[in-house]
Amino acid sequence: MARSVLKLELSEQQRRELSRLVRAPSSTQREVRRARIVLLRAEGKTQEATAQDVGVNRPVVAVWERRFRRNGMAGLIDAKGRGRKGLISPQTIDRVLTEAVQPPAGRTRWSVRAMARHVQVSPATVQRLWSANDIKPHLVHTFKLSRDKHFEAKFWDVIGLYLNPPDRALVLCCDEKSQCQALQRTQPGLPLGIGHIRTRTHDYVRHGTITLFAALSYLDGKIISRIAPRHDNVEWLAFLKKIDRETPADLDLHLIADNYGTHKHPNVERWLAKHPRFHMHFVPTSSSWLNLVERFFRDVSEDAIREGSFNNVRELTQAIETYLAARNLDPKPYRWRAKGADILAKIQRARETMAKESANV
Repeated sequence: MARSVLKLELSEQQRRELSRLVRAPSSTQREVRRARIVLLRAEGKTQEATAQDVGVNRPVVAVWERRFRRNGMAGLIDAKGRGRKGLISPQTIDRVLTEAVQPPAGRTRWSVRAMARHVQVSPATVQRLWSANDIKPHLVHTFKLSRDKHFEAKFWDVIGLYLNPPDRALVLCCDEKSQCQALQRTQPGLPLGIGHIRTRTHDYVRHGTITLFAALSYLDGKIISRIAPRHDNVEWLAFLKKIDRETPADLDLHLIADNYGTHKHPNVERWLAKHPRFHMHFVPTSSSWLNLVERFFRDVSEDAIREGSFNNVRELTQAIETYLAARNLDPKPYRWRAKGADILAKIQRARETMAKESANV
């Protein structure tokens, strides 16, 4: 006579919790397997049938059934201290983390392999520990804090133009991108294709430079531009005259610019005095990030200049003019989103940190 199957008895709460474990996407495979074992045994299946359905051996089913009968849901949880013990001592882990911010003598930073040799572990171990603790010795963020005595007043003046532009006026972000080089690669590179990356030689021939003057309209993103061989006060003044010609005469013009000497040359100031619709707003020193035209300069560099190969200055000029013409047909304005108070708080924290570092030197 066959022996009767001893059925597991579950409360309604236990059944709901086990079913949730099986369905939850966050459950581990181990948790799902143990919950299924208990549910199948509660349905009256034999240990052999349960083992076959779950994909384990019968003794595994017996172990988790026994633990559930003894401790309920708590019996399905691994006891603390179980599992493979770590092979790296806490002292070694501490050295990998703390010494990462202390460069070795004669070097500016640790590399993964240098640290691995130093503490006698594998490079993968160092990489894993650094990644888990967000330590990145290979990265450097550049910065420059303005020392302008009138920083905050100039800051809010520029931010105010972005967030609350004046009526019957245009806000133009102006600057020049100087030293645009017409570089010709010494050999032709392979184009981009399926399965391989495009190539270019590391060396080049210089064919001269040009300066791109640009005025970015904050209203619609259009660019008024001028390309010149130099970036002195004569060329800047010629650019201002072009802005005067290409904008409606009945509108005031608020120009945001940096503190480059050309922008404040006596010749320029005399001309501005005769054209009162021009209003200059200078960003604080070392704060070119406030001028949105810098964002455009990055785009034109990446899209039209940096990756090109030009046989002469004329070809570079044509490439920039073609790019600008296409962009002005479908302009996309840049919008200032950051809160001024948040920026000032961040700058203040940076100044306090720098003051502490200077005191420790």
